[in-house]
Amino acid sequence: IPSNGSLWSPPRSYIYQKRWVKLDADYLRYFDSEKDTYSKRLIPVSSISRVASIGDQKFEVVTNNRNFVFRAENDADRKEWIRTLQQIAEERKSKAPERTSMSLATITAIELADKSGFLELRGFKHKLFVVVVGDKVFLYKNAEDYRLGIGITYIEMNVGNVKEVDRRAFDLTTPYRIFSFSADSEQEKEEWVEAMQQSIAEALSNSEVAERIWAVESNRFCADCGSPRPDWASINLCVVICKRCAGEHRGLGPGITKVRSLKMDRKVWTEELIELFQQFGNQMANQFWAANVPPSEAISPTSSSQERRHFLIAKYQEGKYRHYHPLFGNQDELDRALCAAVTTSDLAETQALLFCGASVTCDTGDPQCPTPLALAERSGQRLQMEFLLHNKTSGWFGGRCRAGQSPGRLLSAVVCCAEFSRRWCTLQDGVLSYYENNRNTVPNGEIRVEEIVCLPLSSCRTWHSCSGPYKGTFEVYTEADRLYLFGLESPDSAQEWLNSIAKSFVHPCAEELLALDFERLGRLHYKGGLTLEHAQEGWFALVGSTLHICSEDGHQQEPLQLRKLQELCEYACPAGRTPCLGGEGPPAEPRRAGRTLYIQGERKLDFLGWVHAIQKAAGSSGDTLSEQQLTESDVPLLVDRCIDYITQCGMGQGIYRKSGQNSKTTSLLEVLQRDARRVRLKEGEHQVDDVANTLKRFFRDLGDGLFTRRWAPEWLWATALEDEEAKVGKYRQLLAALPPVNRATLKALINHLFRVQCFSGENQMNTHNLAIVFGPTLFQTDGKDYKAGRVVEDLISHYVEIFNVNHQEMKKQQDEITAIMKMREASSSGTQQAGDFICTVYLEEKKTETEQHVKVSSTMTAEELTFEILDRRKIVMKEKDYWSCFEVNEREEA
Repeated sequence: IPSNGSLWSPPRSYIYQKRWVKLDADYLRYFDSEKDTYSKRLIPVSSISRVASIGDQKFEVVTNNRNFVFRAENDADRKEWIRTLQQIAEERKSKAPERTSMSLATITAIELADKSGFLELRGFKHKLFVVVVGDKVFLYKNAEDYRLGIGITYIEMNVGNVKEVDRRAFDLTTPYRIFSFSADSEQEKEEWVEAMQQSIAEALSNSEVAERIWAVESNRFCADCGSPRPDWASINLCVVICKRCAGEHRGLGPGITKVRSLKMDRKVWTEELIELFQQFGNQMANQFWAANVPPSEAISPTSSSQERRHFLIAKYQEGKYRHYHPLFGNQDELDRALCAAVTTSDLAETQALLFCGASVTCDTGDPQCPTPLALAERSGQRLQMEFLLHNKTSGWFGGRCRAGQSPGRLLSAVVCCAEFSRRWCTLQDGVLSYYENNRNTVPNGEIRVEEIVCLPLSSCRTWHSCSGPYKGTFEVYTEADRLYLFGLESPDSAQEWLNSIAKSFVHPCAEELLALDFERLGRLHYKGGLTLEHAQEGWFALVGSTLHICSEDGHQQEPLQLRKLQELCEYACPAGRTPCLGGEGPPAEPRRAGRTLYIQGERKLDFLGWVHAIQKAAGSSGDTLSEQQLTESDVPLLVDRCIDYITQCGMGQGIYRKSGQNSKTTSLLEVLQRDARRVRLKEGEHQVDDVANTLKRFFRDLGDGLFTRRWAPEWLWATALEDEEAKVGKYRQLLAALPPVNRATLKALINHLFRVQCFSGENQMNTHNLAIVFGPTLFQTDGKDYKAGRVVEDLISHYVEIFNVNHQEMKKQQDEITAIMKMREASSSGTQQAGDFICTVYLEEKKTETEQHVKVSSTMTAEELTFEILDRRKIVMKEKDYWSCFEVNEREEA
């Protein structure tokens, strides 16, 4: 019975404090105020044994281990609170048997948590005990409080985001607060980050299917170990299982058990399959599979992975505990009985027959309905059909898989990493069939185009152990999490086949993607913008470093330039799957240009390919400027990172004249070229001279150079023009002729050098000295040609005219230079704290007249910054005024 209101909280030093208290079905929580999102304390409703009035408008909440005293505003409020709490306590007592059935899971909560342990949290003197459970993160004062269930607060991870800060620290960011944690070691930090990312993935999933399946009593507990609220299932065995058991099920292979998530694999959960699980249930399944389990061999929620594995092999692969059908061992009788059973609604009989050896593809003797599936269809038995469809490839006989269907192996008739097998293939009426040869009329196998999820054009180098004269290959990924590899004699032939399959495979709403010269084409689920509750299906095509997206309604979105991504995250995957993979759940998250896109895979094998392809496309692929990771303004991220760091930390004496350490320069350049997106240059960790040397070496080693081989001689020739106006005009003409990335990079670099020479009084690097250093570097010469230096000197001297810098842009740069100079003066006089920086703040609107430059220290709070701005603008705070302070990144994302 949800309730909330103001109460005076338990006394601290005999002084009551007024708190906002909320009561819902799970917790009694109190907050500093009604507007707070995160509580000061939470008390599980399940732990409340009684509530009693103790006089003076006070009442006592008694739990199993601790008592809490509250004081209401008046007697009427106290009576209402007592009545509500007592009602919940009575309801809990009436459900005591249910609690007993769940006690097995709750007693050992620490072992069942996804991650638990002590972390430092900024704002708290002592370490807190932190627990990641499902889609929430709980904070406790200590491990004893966790055991008792008395916590501080919990964080809903559907609004969370995790970012690593340094070697041991990471931030959990929500729209309401940033939780800054520190672990004891780097490895421990990585484990916490992975656990919280997995929790986010689970939080963003959909629980509609799970709630419907949990409506059946036996489905609320794992069919194998008894853990509560299991959110995974084996769709062919019709059992609902927990995350830990699901990981071990996958090890048995899809020939035995096909594992899917109730919350994330939304596409697989048709209405028929949900009804099948509602009618079947864990109880019916275990009456067959677990009919004879000795108590000594049963597993519990606390069992280890090895214990689970041994039990599941015995239960499902060997069929050790099953209830044998009377016809077991008589193949003909089993098949005949199956043909009779599928025409009725007796699912238990069909299960027993099928998993005791009956063949799902046996000959019925009826030409009109040659298979049990056809018999079920004619009889109108929808659930029988669904059960048979999911067990078409199970291949059970005596509890073991038949030859040719070994668990976890790809069909050897199609592809094997050791060698190709030559097959005759046809594509007709939406079916890709492969035959032993062109004379055979019965195919070895078929792939229906509606089952295909992805088509990548691959290289034989990917399959380096394959033998055969195949220079063109392509892959086919299916919903059954299988991969087929086809090889042809030429890349053109492979492309032709791929295009033909794609035309049959792609939905008409995404036909425009077929005109692209794609390397990978497939359907994925994705979420974007502010609507993250439900994922929608879309068609994706990867072309070079561009990802094209077409939604299910046929609307083509703006293509993602992957090299310009601000961030690319992978989330850990639940239930023992390969990290960042799986069904509809674990997303890769590209962020760019003011939008965040969560991309989710159909199956783990297919999604692994997408992750690798996107990572490769989003990285630097060569030594020319256009092949680098870029900012939104087309400047290589490597250049942008170095310039920013030098501007903030290195405008002092000797910049660009002192040489950094060669080994550190080489190492830094290597990591920046590999993935500049992941590199954060930090004062103390990186020396300014090493960063400056890295920037110079990047331009010296740049393929085709900054000015390009075609136009570099023209730039050098322009220095001979005596008329300054004509020379500036020529430079502007040459600038326009450069490729866009070269043009943007040159402007960013000259803008930086223009700023450096503004500090020449301190760093001795005037325009001429900078030209001496950067002329040979940018033109990649030996330094003997003075013209290279002249070009750089002219570009710095005529920066405003050549690069068409307008008055507003110039004023902003001058203000920034002035702010930096003031900051340096303050620093040299010892009046500035380390870590201070100059921040541009706008009041209510982003306009020049509302702009303020503020010195922000490492300890300044948002409240202090807000008061600073209001004070400057002489704005008086009124009692009911509320001001907010937003941080905005370079993409203008608040």
